[in-house]
Amino acid sequence: MSNVPLMPMATAVWLVENTSLTFKQIATFCNLHEVEVQGIADGEVAKGIMAYNPIISGQLSREEIELSSKDENRNLQIKNMDIEISSSDKKIKKYIPLSKRQDKPDSALWLIKNHTQLKDSQIAKLVGITKNAVTSIRNKSHWNYNSLNPKDPVAMSLFSQKNLIEAIEKAERRIKKEKKEKEKAKKAREVSNNE
Repeated sequence: MSNVPLMPMATAVWLVENTSLTFKQIATFCNLHEVEVQGIADGEVAKGIMAYNPIISGQLSREEIELSSKDENRNLQIKNMDIEISSSDKKIKKYIPLSKRQDKPDSALWLIKNHTQLKDSQIAKLVGITKNAVTSIRNKSHWNYNSLNPKDPVAMSLFSQKNLIEAIEKAERRIKKEKKEKEKAKKAREVSNNE
């Protein structure tokens, strides 16, 4: 079990932005150099890295942060690391600039074409648009359908490869389950027909 948080640089970004901990405390906790933490605070290091909340992910508690905030000589203690990471991804809504907004329908079209097993609701959640928008793209009734150009959303940083893999695995589990249920129903019908 490691004593370093998951995604140390992103965790450091969050701690710099959301706590009154010293650079030394953050550096020690995240296994970074104090100068790197100073650079994060000055906006020179970790540009474009999304802050990663160690409280949501269960690596730190608010109490732990408060105790260390009151005593600059006290190091942060990481909580048990056998945790589920995915919870934090869903809670962070990030602002998408206007120039990038067209990327969402383009990405939805790419997912529809390349990952047919994904439900409209999964695509909507991944890309960050409504389920109705995804459905209209799928049935070609989207208001801007003729201008859409399928683009890989991972390459455009709309979400991570990990998010995509998790969604595909979930879809495949659902398809297997539905298939089993259909087979069960078919067998049940055959049994009742033979009686």
